[in-house]
Amino acid sequence: MSRVLWTVWVLGAVTKLSKEEGLDQASSPSCDPMGVCDGRFRSLKSIPSGLTAAVRGLDLSNNEITYIRNRDLQGCVNLEALKLALNGINAIEKDSFNSLRSLEHLDLSYNLLSNLSSSWFRPLSSLKFLNLLGNPYKSLGETPLFSQLTNLQILKVGSTDSFTELQEKDFAGLTFLEELEIDASNLQRYEPESLKSIQNISHLALRMKEPIFLLEIFVDLSRSLKHLELRDTHLNTFQFSKASIRETNTLIKKWTFRNVKITDGTFSELVKLLNCVSGVLEVEFEGCTLDGLGDFDISDVDKIKNILGIETLIVRRLAIPYFYSFYDMSTIYSLTANVKRVTVESSKVFLVPCSLSQHLKSLEYLDLSDNLMVEESLGNSACEQAWPLLQTLILRQNRLKSLEKTGETLLTLKNLTKLDISKNNYVSMPETCQWPDKLKYLNLSNTRIYSVTRCIPWMLEILDISNNNLDSFSLILPQLKELYISRNKLKTLPDASFLPTLRVLRISRNTISTFTKEQLDSFSTLEALEAGSNNFLCSCEFLAFTGEQQSLAQILTDWPDNYLCDSPFSVHGQRVKDTWLPASECHRVALVSAVCSVLFLLILLTGVLCHHFHGLWYLKMMWVWLQAKRKPRKAPPRDLCYDAFVSYSERDSYWVENMMVQELEHFDPPFKLCLHKRDFIPGKWIIDNIIDSIEKSHKTIFVLSENFVKSEWCKYELDFSHFRLFDENNDAAILILLEPIEKKAIPQRFCKLRKIMNTKTYLEWPTDETQQEVFWLNLRTAIKS
Repeated sequence: MSRVLWTVWVLGAVTKLSKEEGLDQASSPSCDPMGVCDGRFRSLKSIPSGLTAAVRGLDLSNNEITYIRNRDLQGCVNLEALKLALNGINAIEKDSFNSLRSLEHLDLSYNLLSNLSSSWFRPLSSLKFLNLLGNPYKSLGETPLFSQLTNLQILKVGSTDSFTELQEKDFAGLTFLEELEIDASNLQRYEPESLKSIQNISHLALRMKEPIFLLEIFVDLSRSLKHLELRDTHLNTFQFSKASIRETNTLIKKWTFRNVKITDGTFSELVKLLNCVSGVLEVEFEGCTLDGLGDFDISDVDKIKNILGIETLIVRRLAIPYFYSFYDMSTIYSLTANVKRVTVESSKVFLVPCSLSQHLKSLEYLDLSDNLMVEESLGNSACEQAWPLLQTLILRQNRLKSLEKTGETLLTLKNLTKLDISKNNYVSMPETCQWPDKLKYLNLSNTRIYSVTRCIPWMLEILDISNNNLDSFSLILPQLKELYISRNKLKTLPDASFLPTLRVLRISRNTISTFTKEQLDSFSTLEALEAGSNNFLCSCEFLAFTGEQQSLAQILTDWPDNYLCDSPFSVHGQRVKDTWLPASECHRVALVSAVCSVLFLLILLTGVLCHHFHGLWYLKMMWVWLQAKRKPRKAPPRDLCYDAFVSYSERDSYWVENMMVQELEHFDPPFKLCLHKRDFIPGKWIIDNIIDSIEKSHKTIFVLSENFVKSEWCKYELDFSHFRLFDENNDAAILILLEPIEKKAIPQRFCKLRKIMNTKTYLEWPTDETQQEVFWLNLRTAIKS
C-alpha cells in the first residue's frame, strides 16, 4: 500500500513540475535572430533568468514585475534597449544597471517608483532615451539624477498627480536635449532657473493644468528653446505681465498649443506674449477649445510688430462651443498680413470671409482639409483680390460636388499652381472646364469619378486620380511628368503617345494582367514605375520578359515584392520573379508540332513495319475470320458443288489447267474442280467468292511452289481460304508440292500451313513420267476420302 502511495506522489510531483516548466517556457520572452526579445503581456512576476550577452533588446512591458535585483540583468552586457513600462515596479536595487554600459533606451514609465536614485543612471553613459513618466515621485530627488548622462537626447519626467516640484539642480549636467517632456499637471513649486541649466533644447512638451509658472518657465528657456509645446492647459486665468519679460530676443521659433482651452481674454494675452518676443515663425493650435465669441481686444495694434513675423499658422480640430454667436474676427485681420502658410483642418469651416481673404496678401499655402466648404462659399472666399500670392490650395474632404463650378470659382487665383480637391464627391466629370492658367498640379483622388475628359487641364505636370472607378485613361497631356492612377480598374498601361514627357507612373492596384517590353520602351522618358499589386497573368511571355530584363528593379520601384501572380491557379500568390512554368506551358506550339511529328513518324514507321511484316495481311485475315465466324461452320452435303477448290499461283496455271484439269475432270467418273479464273461469280466480292467456293467444295487443293511463295501467296486474296479451312480443324486440305520448297521459305504468318506441312503427308509432283500415274491415282483417292 505504501509503495502505491509513493508511486502516486512521485507521478503527481513530476506532473506538477512539467506543468510549471511548460508555463515558464510559455511565459518566457521570444527572441529574434537579432537578439530582440519580446516578453510583453506574459504575467511575469520578475525579470526572467538566463538572459545572456546575446540579448540586445528586451521588452517586458505590461507584466507584473515589482522588483529589480542586482543580478537580474547582470549577463546582458550588450543590451541596447530595455522597456519595463506598465509593470508594478516599486524598487530597484542600487547596482541593477551596472552591466548595461551599452544601453541606449530605457523606459521605466508608469510604474510605482516613488523615489528616484542617481545610482541607477550613473553607469548608463551611452543612454540616449529615458522615460520616467507616470511614477508617483514628487520630485526628481535630492541630488542631480542625470549629470552622468552626457549622451542623453530624449528625456521624459513627471506625472499627472504626484509630481509637484521642479528644482534648480534637477537638470544639472544636461547641456543638450532634442526633446524634453515634463508632465507638471499638478506643479506647485518651481524654483527659478530650474530649466535654465539646459543650454539647448530643440523641443519642450510641457503638460500643466494651470499656467501659474508659465511665464517663469518661458523666461528660463527663452535663450535655449526652439519649440515650446503646451499641453492640456486651461488658459482661462492667464495674465501676461510685460515686466516679467526682460529678454525679447529669443530662440523660440515655434509655439504649439495642444488640447488647450482659450477664452477671448486669454487669446488677447497670448497675442501680447507673442508680440514681446521676436523670432517666432510658427504657431500651432491642435485639439484646442475657444470658449468665447471672438470678441478679441487687440488694442494698440500699431505697436504690434513681432507677431507680424509669424509666417505659419496651423489650426487642427478647433472646437468653438458658441460658434453660432461668434463674431466676424475682423479685429485680428491686421495680424495676418505677413502669414504665408495657413492650415485649418477638421474645424467645421464653411466660409472664409472675403475681407479676411483679401487681408492675407502674403499667403502662399492654404490647407482647408476636412471642413464644410461648398462651391458657393468657396466663391465668396476666393473673391477678387483674395489670396493674391496663393500657390497651393488644399480643399481635401469638403462638400464640393461640381468640378466645373470649382474650376470657375478659382479663376481669380492667378498664381495658383497646386490644387488638391481629393476626397470630394464629384462622381462625374464634364467635357470641358476652366482652370487657373498657372495650374500644374491637380489631385482628384478619392472623388468617385468613373471617367476622365478634357475637363482635366492640358498644361498639368502632375495629376493624381488614384482610388477612383476609372477603367481607361486616354487623355492627351503633353506636359505631364507624373501620373498617379493607382486603385482604379485599368486593364492596361496608358498609351505612351498621349504622355510624351511622363517620368513617374504609379498604377498599382488596378486589374492589369500584363505589360510588355515594347510598352515600357514606348515611355521614352519614364524614370519610375509602380505597377505592383495587379492581377498579373503569369504567362510564359510575361515571365520571359521579366526574367530577361535585369534592369527592371531600376524602373519598377516596388519590384519584386509587390508583383504576384494571380493566374494560372497553380502559381497563384507567388512572386513573379520566383515563378517558373513547365515547358508544356511555355512552348505549346513547339510541343504540338513535336507531338505531331512524332505521331507522323510513328504512323510512318507503323506503315513500314506493317508492310515489312505483312500487318495488312493479318488485319485482312482477322476481318475474314470475323466474317467467316458469322456463317455456318460447314455447308450441308447437298450444298456441295465441287469436289475440290484449287488454290495455285498464276505462274503455275499451265500445270493446273493443262494437266490437273485434264487428269481429273476427264476421268471417269469425272471430278468437278473450282478454279478462280473460271468459276468465281463476276461482280461478287472476291473474299466472298473464295469463302463460298471453299464451303461448297469437298476438298481444297493447294498447289505449292516457289512461284506460289513469291507471288505473296496468290496476292493474299486466295490465301484467305486458309484461315477458315484450318480454323475448322478438318482434313479437307490437300497439299501438292509442285517443286521442292524449304519450309523456312514459307512466311511466318502462315503458321498453321507450316504446321500442316510438318505434321501431314503431302503429294509431291514427280519429275519421272513413270511415277506420274501413281501421283494422279493418289490425288484422286485423296479427293474422294
